[in-house]
Amino acid sequence: MLRQLDQSPRAAVLVMDVILSAIAFVGILALAGRESTALLSQPDSLKLIVLGLVASLVWPVMLLSTTVERATRQVGVAALLGQMSTAGSVSIVVVAGVAYAIRAPVLPVVLAQCVAGQFAVVGLLRVSVLVALRLARRRGRDSRNLLIAGSGPRARQVQHLIELHPEWGYQVAGFVDESGDPMDPEISPTQVHKLIDLPGLLRDCAIDEVIAACPRSVFGSLGSVVGVCAEAGVPVTVLSDIFGDYVPPPQITQFGTLAALNFSPVHHNRLKLRVKRAIDVVGSGTLLALAAPLIAVAVVAIRATSSGPVFFQQIRCGRYGHHFGMLKLRSMVIDAEEKQAALLSLNEMEGPVFKIKADPRITSVGRLLRRWSIDELPQLWNVFRGDMSLVGPRPPVPMEVVLYQTHDRRRLSMRPGITCLWQVSGRNKIGFDDWVRLDIQYIDSWSLINDFKILLRTIPAVLRGTGS
Repeated sequence: MLRQLDQSPRAAVLVMDVILSAIAFVGILALAGRESTALLSQPDSLKLIVLGLVASLVWPVMLLSTTVERATRQVGVAALLGQMSTAGSVSIVVVAGVAYAIRAPVLPVVLAQCVAGQFAVVGLLRVSVLVALRLARRRGRDSRNLLIAGSGPRARQVQHLIELHPEWGYQVAGFVDESGDPMDPEISPTQVHKLIDLPGLLRDCAIDEVIAACPRSVFGSLGSVVGVCAEAGVPVTVLSDIFGDYVPPPQITQFGTLAALNFSPVHHNRLKLRVKRAIDVVGSGTLLALAAPLIAVAVVAIRATSSGPVFFQQIRCGRYGHHFGMLKLRSMVIDAEEKQAALLSLNEMEGPVFKIKADPRITSVGRLLRRWSIDELPQLWNVFRGDMSLVGPRPPVPMEVVLYQTHDRRRLSMRPGITCLWQVSGRNKIGFDDWVRLDIQYIDSWSLINDFKILLRTIPAVLRGTGS
């Protein structure tokens, strides 16, 4: 039964999620007040039924499109809740959109409560199942037999990792190796088999998966291993470090009709990136509307104290170095860029970045605008257009990028943002190397929750004028 539960037939999971989502939605709606339940007897009841169906189906669909249903053995509780948070973010947007489109008689706060209730009941069930499975696997139940291709240090490393995580429920059934390289001393010779024995091992030992952990010198022999496993219907996992120690994790993709491995430095979930983009559009549009009076006041102040255009468009480098025009309220004199060459000796930042705390090119109004980051408000239009994101590495100017070392360019592998870890960690007080390190840390550990945390930290950083 546990093995069947771990395999999670999608039809059964879909039914379970639909039922739980429907119960939570109807229950919260009923608890929200008598006004809500009374609507069932009115003409608007059809709208509530439609909204309820959407709310009940959107959760299962979103969960099935994430990795919740796959690799459950190695997914922890935190990762599971993170995946569900993404599904919940999309769910509330979809449900709110449908409610607005059909003019459903439900307050937005009630919709939020319904989605929160769905998250609670579905999340509680899934976490309970995950914990129960892990406890059972620690006791030796619901185990899977793994065969490791290789018998050297890399193969021993895989075996050691399995020993450290008994909750995964993996058992090493043996090793297959004909490389001729020295065997790891901690691997018993009696467990090592030749490649010719592979078909028999797959037949007699009920192997669930083969892990290729052989050295790069025998990469060519992997074709035989994969071929035999494909004939026997056994999945094969090839450790990506076989291509090199510093190669980023690959992703299965296609080049035309050909299957391919993509070694991109950034492999973020596409669904989560779409949610991030949706948040950018809604957030930047809302903030632009709210900030319009403040921008208008700044425009009047700039116009009254200095001649020249009110807005300043500077060429910046976006994702992968593509140029775009970043909008700012002008805080410097008109010919500021021409005067920069004469001020290079006063640069207070290391590396290719140019920053002066008491920059003589800044106007009196501009200094006030920079103190409270008001000059950056027009960048919300860049976010709305898609040039930037609310959160992401700050976009550099082209003259800085040409001086980058190869590893510095990794900070360009994600859409740039208005705020980032550098912004909330001290800004100009941080050196260029630490700046790049923070950007890469953000890229490698990116999540919607981390974006939200950075946005929250941005508010006090702006109010304090940290590093401005």
